[in-house]
Parts: sequence; C-alpha cells; structure tokens
Amino acid sequence: MPFDHSHAPVLDALARFRSSKQLSFSPPGHKQARGADPRVRDVLGDAVFYGDVLASGSLDDRRTGGRILERAERLMADAVHASHTFFSTCGSSLSVKAAMLSVARPHEKLLIGRDAHKSVVAGLILSGIHPVWVDPRWDADRHVAHPPSAEDFEAAFAAHPDAKGALVTSPTPYGTCADLRALADTCHRRRRPLLVDEAWGAHLPFHPELPTWAMDAGADVCVTSIHKMGSGLEQGSVFHLQGDLIDPALLKTRADLLGTTSPSVLIYAGLDGWRRQMAQHGHELLEGALRLATQVRGAIEEIDGFHVHDRADFCGPGLADDLDPLPVVVDVTGLRTTGYRVADWLREHRHVDVHLADHRRINTQLTHADDRETATVLLEALKAVSAAGPDLPSGPTVDVPPPATLRLQQTCLPRDAFFGPVEDVPVQKAVGRVAAEMITPYPPGIPAVLPGELLNEPVQHYLRSGIEAGMNLPDAVDTRLRTVRVMAQGKD
Repeated sequence: MPFDHSHAPVLDALARFRSSKQLSFSPPGHKQARGADPRVRDVLGDAVFYGDVLASGSLDDRRTGGRILERAERLMADAVHASHTFFSTCGSSLSVKAAMLSVARPHEKLLIGRDAHKSVVAGLILSGIHPVWVDPRWDADRHVAHPPSAEDFEAAFAAHPDAKGALVTSPTPYGTCADLRALADTCHRRRRPLLVDEAWGAHLPFHPELPTWAMDAGADVCVTSIHKMGSGLEQGSVFHLQGDLIDPALLKTRADLLGTTSPSVLIYAGLDGWRRQMAQHGHELLEGALRLATQVRGAIEEIDGFHVHDRADFCGPGLADDLDPLPVVVDVTGLRTTGYRVADWLREHRHVDVHLADHRRINTQLTHADDRETATVLLEALKAVSAAGPDLPSGPTVDVPPPATLRLQQTCLPRDAFFGPVEDVPVQKAVGRVAAEMITPYPPGIPAVLPGELLNEPVQHYLRSGIEAGMNLPDAVDTRLRTVRVMAQGKD
C-alpha cells in the first residue's frame, strides 16, 4: 500500500491533544504555558509551550499504542528511499555516534575521513573505537579540504583489512561532495558498511540536479541534520538505514543508549512537517532555490573583491567529485582582509549573518526559504562591504601550514588521551607533547587537533594566528590557546 504523505502523524496528534483540552498532571511543569513566566511567553509565544508535551502519556498513550512516532518515521523513510528511519532530538551529533557504535566495538578499527566533524571524534572518545584516518583531498592553493576519494578508502582498507567499515563526510560545510556510489562499492566488496555524515544534505533527495543522495548511492547509514538545509528546528536530525549489513534493532539500541528519555515533541513535529512539505512540494521549492542560487552566484561574482567558488574551483582531479550549489562560498581575499572581518562587518553594519567564515572565505548559505527579497538584502550588504573594503582592517595573517605539517601524527587512541592523566602547559611548551583535548575552529567544527595527536609548531602557530585574526576555538580548555591540555609527562 502506498504511503500517504498528506499525513503528519506528530502534528496531527498535537492538534488532537489541543482540541481534547486534556488536563495533565505530569511534566512539563509549565502545564501548557500556564506556569511559564509572562516575560518568556512574550518572547517565545504560547505556541511553543502548547507543543511541548510528553511523547508518551500525552502525545501518545502510556504504551505508545497509537504508534505516532513510528508512523512518522516510516513516512520519512519512504520519502527519502530508506528502509528504516530514526528521529533524533539531539542533533546529528547523537545520530553519527549511534551509527559508529552500531558498526565497531571498542578497539576495533573504523576508517574515517580526517575532515570529520567534532561529533565523530566525541564518538571515538566515548566508544574507544580505533580510528584509521583517511586524509581528505587538500587544495593547497585555496586552503580547503574536500572529502577523500574512493581510491583513498580502497588503500586504507588494503592497509587495514580488519577495519569494520568506513565513515565519510559529504557534503562538507563548503558544499563539496564525495563519489558515494564508488565509496559504497569499495565497502560492499568487503561486506563492510558505509556510514555517511550527510548533515548538510537534507535537501538532496528532493531534486535531481543536486548531488546524489546517500541512500540512492547505496550507503548503509546516512545521518542528516534537518535543521541545516531543511525546515526543521535546531537539534532536529534523522538517520536512515538500508541493506543487511547493520541490524536495525542494534542501531536503535545504540541510539537509545545515547539519547534522552525526554525527547522534544516540538522537534519531532518539525521533522514530521518538513517531510510532508518536501514530499509534496520539495521539487518545486528546490527548483526555485537552485534558480535563485544561480542568479545570486552570478551577481556576487560581479562585486569588486569577491569570487564565488564554483565547480571549476572545487571539482576535478585531486579535488571534490561533486558540488552542492546552495552553499554560496565566497572568496574575499580581493578585499585584502579575512572572512572573519567581512562576517563581523556584515553582522554589525547590515544585520546579516553568514553561515561560516574562515581566513579567506564566507559561506552565504541559501535554502528553499530564500527568495528575491532576501537575496536582494544579501547582495546589497555584500556591495556595501565591498565599498567599505579600503577601510576594513586587514587584520593579522592566518598562517595555514602545508598539508604535510597540518596533519598531525596520532600516537594513541583519542579515548586514552582524553581520559588519561593530563596537565595544562603554556602553548610555547606544548610542541612535541600529546594533545589531550580537541581544538576546533568553529564553525565549521572540524578539529585541527585531536586527543592523542602529537602537537607540532606549525599547527600551533596556525591556531594562534587564527585566534588573532578572529578564529573561534570554543572546545579548547583555554579558548585563547595560551595553554594547551596535554597528556601528563610519562604517559605520552
């Protein structure tokens, strides 16, 4: 029987709950906004509290007899061509950890692209999985990393035939993509699963001109953040499963181990409603977004000091295999300043926020929510910052080291370094020591230093120069990097 995507089980159940005028003597304690501070209600609105109910015992009955969440997940799986879908209210940071734990056990090997998000490293720390790092394809001229190739993973499997599977990030926060079909073939020839951190790819299943969706490419598990490129609320994530290499019951238990027992029905509702929106109107909405992106890209390219990265820059031999055009990545070096300075100027003077900024770029992400009006605001803001270019402070130069020195040596498991005896040392004395913390420029959240890696001077200089230029390192113990947490002497 075909699925009826006009239904939204979570939203429908919320509507029934409201119309029934149910009186709850259970959490949440605000009791349908009645107990919330009026000042909070003024800002958030009562609708937030009306949708904030227990998942079982309010939205559904005590024993979840209505199968509300299960039905919503089945509809999502059908919409994106997956066999199973699981909702997460803890973001893709939880989803990717659950996927990792379903493939490898403590001390077993997992091939992982070194451009992985910090949530993957957190999964390694919690699980004790042994990472075999696969280097991304590094563009030394543009100082940007693209996903590893299938050949890179093939070589890693040859060197580590006992690896239990592979994990790749695609698309990256810069929109560049791996050849997932080739990666899936590389894994499946060995009966090993492919995990894809596709947090930036929620929209990919719904338009043929976008890069290939992981499920269509044959991946076994795909993790997607609906709040990034979709219409979900922050923390709304789903992970999808297909094939016979991973037991769906096992994956569910791994997610249950990490997830909350008090999930947000508001986030569930956002996921459910987004699926309905995309199933019914996704092609049309994304068609408009793609046309708008083409226009915006062309218009930005005409502004003095800017260059919009396109397929010619990011795709080709030794680079990425595909490109999502909706993350509009703009090189600002023509203004003789940094992406950090441009992002700060746009926020302060034009009230425009960009997705990410680095030492030479900004990412002005577009989605199906944008239109000619928002595009005009963006373009006018970029013209203004271009005109202000001569007056923008150039700021300190970020010294990005070559790949050979940017890539640190892993000397022990991330878990062992993170949980072992540690000490904080002045940054000048940290060279040659083993890091016991993650140090991550954020966004996009790809660690430059991992627990267990041997610190060198070029990477430390890169991070210190980055801080002076405006880089944010939120997960370092000392966010100004005056000290670094390392393994205690005698333990490294």
